[in-house]
Amino acid sequence: MNDSKYSSASEAELGFLKEIVKLLPAGLTVQDAQGKLLLVNDAAATQLGMDGHRSSPDLAQRRDACRRALTAGQAVVTEEALHDAPARQVLLTTHRPVRLAGQDLLISTSADITEQKNFEDQLFRSAYFDELTGLPSRRVIEHRANNLLTRDRAGERFALAFLDVDNFKHINDYYGHAVGDALLVELSKRLSRDLRESDMLSRISGDEFLLLLSPIQSQDEVAEFMQSTLERLTAPFFIDGSEVFASTSVGVSLYPDHGRSFEMLRQNADIAMYRIKNNGKGSAAFFDAGMEREALARMKIEQSLRLAILDKRFCCAFQSKVDIRTQAVTGIEALVRLRDDEGVIQAPGSFINLAVELGLIDELTHLVLAEIVKSIDLINETFGAEATISINVAAKQAGNPEFMRNFARALEETGFPKRFMIEVTEDAFVAKSHFQSEILPMFRKLGVGISIDDFGTGFSSLSALADITADEIKIDRSFITDIHKRPRNQGILRAIESLSEALGMTVIAEGLESYEELAYLQAATKIRYAQGYYFARPIFLEELKLATPASSESRASVASRPMQQNRQGYSRASGYRR
Repeated sequence: MNDSKYSSASEAELGFLKEIVKLLPAGLTVQDAQGKLLLVNDAAATQLGMDGHRSSPDLAQRRDACRRALTAGQAVVTEEALHDAPARQVLLTTHRPVRLAGQDLLISTSADITEQKNFEDQLFRSAYFDELTGLPSRRVIEHRANNLLTRDRAGERFALAFLDVDNFKHINDYYGHAVGDALLVELSKRLSRDLRESDMLSRISGDEFLLLLSPIQSQDEVAEFMQSTLERLTAPFFIDGSEVFASTSVGVSLYPDHGRSFEMLRQNADIAMYRIKNNGKGSAAFFDAGMEREALARMKIEQSLRLAILDKRFCCAFQSKVDIRTQAVTGIEALVRLRDDEGVIQAPGSFINLAVELGLIDELTHLVLAEIVKSIDLINETFGAEATISINVAAKQAGNPEFMRNFARALEETGFPKRFMIEVTEDAFVAKSHFQSEILPMFRKLGVGISIDDFGTGFSSLSALADITADEIKIDRSFITDIHKRPRNQGILRAIESLSEALGMTVIAEGLESYEELAYLQAATKIRYAQGYYFARPIFLEELKLATPASSESRASVASRPMQQNRQGYSRASGYRR
């Protein structure tokens, strides 16, 4: 009787343990020395596809681990990747050999770590591969180059090319960032074509790529390859219904000729690429020592520019806008100038583009506004309290809502926002940015005028004017110079004038320098306003302050005296506006 009770209790306890093993959340299997499965709980059946979800699970790697654990007589931990599942599954399994009831058995417990492994893979790819193009990251190509440098086999050479997409910002602005991203993907495919397994293409930032060519025999071989690659890029890209043209500027450095470290080779390739950017774009150049001198000179300008902003060595010159019928001053344009370390005034051509590139132009624009506010009484006394005050805003700024909102607030805080005219180039209007829809209304609400500057030199056509809501259009000086002798320019001028008149925009002729140009505008056009050295040169506030304080007339004469004498003292080259 007692034996029967004991037997019943044991069976109940065994059944209870079996049920617990069956329901364990971790996979559990027991195998004998021949690899035969003696026990498989529900979790393990699901993990291994033995629950009917997979017809023939592949247990070869588990049996191999079983043999190794039994042979070694100690536990073995493995990662099992089950690729025959509908999606990749990874198990972390511990195989532990035991001896029970005279048998050698293997108890295996498995945890599903698929989610963790996927996350690790994602981190790995984000660290070592570009998410957009799938290309290796900078650290991968740097590692490959450093391996070549460490190996340093006699006579072994390789090339490092720095590639930058030309005018990529304009493509992004005009077509939108989605098309810009798609272009980078298609571009990377074309650049990757014809590469050997030993070569590597990497996207290192926005529109910049690095290309490692290894091994190479000669510079001519690399030049020929780069030429064929650039020719391949001349064909249009068809993206989202748009036909997009793109070119790439390339700088190339060679090991060991141009450096013995990755950073030196990359830097010299970058320097060579900038030479191409400055000389027309869309081609390739090899680094040479002369480029290094240019880069050092550019760095010196950059440093002086940053110091000039800190030291507030920028100043404003003001040039009149004049009614060509009455010669009355109707407005002025504030032109920024830089006073160098020796006190010499530098024309903006030497620093404006660099200021935009370095992100310093926003601060520079606010400095100009502060100078105007500080000197408004002197400006009013000289040019008249009704004269509009124009401030130039770069296209990059015009497309930046954050800057433009701050600038609009700054104009409002002056207390006289209606006096101001914002001058932006035409590409700010035609680009697919928020300028027309979001930014322009802010300034309209304040009463700030909008002027299209340097019209005719950008990317728009005359038809684009129909969609532009501006108050003023300034015809670039390239159309006005010797207008009386250039019939084709005369025709273009008439077309711009007619369309602007129909759209209610005031036309201003820029760069008027001779009596003959003035006479033609007066006789053959309806244009009323002009700006240029014929009427007035840009003048500094110091010059106004030096004029006799009691005589506002003397100040006005400095600001707007007719410039018939410009042939004596002022050349066209010195009329550099920005």
